[in-house]
Amino acid sequence: MILGSYWIWFAIPGILLGLYAQIKLSSTYKRYIRQPIASGLSGAEAAREILDRAGLSDMPVREVGGHLTDHYDPMKKALFLSSENFHGRSLAAVGVAAHEAGHALQHKAAYAPLKIRMAIVPITNFASMAWMGLAMFGLVLGITKFLIIGIAVLSILAFFQLITLPVEFDASSRAKVQLVNLGIVQSHESAGVSRVLSAAAMTYVAALVTALLQLLHLIVLARNRN
Repeated sequence: MILGSYWIWFAIPGILLGLYAQIKLSSTYKRYIRQPIASGLSGAEAAREILDRAGLSDMPVREVGGHLTDHYDPMKKALFLSSENFHGRSLAAVGVAAHEAGHALQHKAAYAPLKIRMAIVPITNFASMAWMGLAMFGLVLGITKFLIIGIAVLSILAFFQLITLPVEFDASSRAKVQLVNLGIVQSHESAGVSRVLSAAAMTYVAALVTALLQLLHLIVLARNRN
């Protein structure tokens, strides 16, 4: 086999962890999207308050289609919240919105890991499309040089996933602090917000593990061909 008889041992852990992370996020989100927040604020209103208190009154908070498509765009300097979180007045909606506001706070503070991730985004967009083609080309034709280039390109993606972890965890930490300090969430509601954000963070952990396993698999293949 081109991928080696042991490829499944590299693939299965990443697949299982990824499935677990998605199931965990889905179940946790569904649970807390139904739990109203005592303050009565919507996700958009909570994000707006966090941004205003941070001196980011000019930063827009916009609605975007899709499910859990919430994100902060550092190029446009704007927050985009999915409809259910933009309008939702639940622990999940406010928690997700505050997390995205946390990225805006990182940007304002020139948080180093965020700056690094922003800088390598163009490279990772290319790398995500190129690494597999290069690796397969090297494997099929038996040209180790192309396989090594594929490994180098995949290493960029793995580094991107690695630097994403502190960015995401820090944004969640900033979000939870702001939600409590501004009185948006009560003390007894903090645990629910933390569970939602922790479940979301697990998807980034799964992505990193998958990338590292793919990288290790290619390295083993390259070594076996020498």
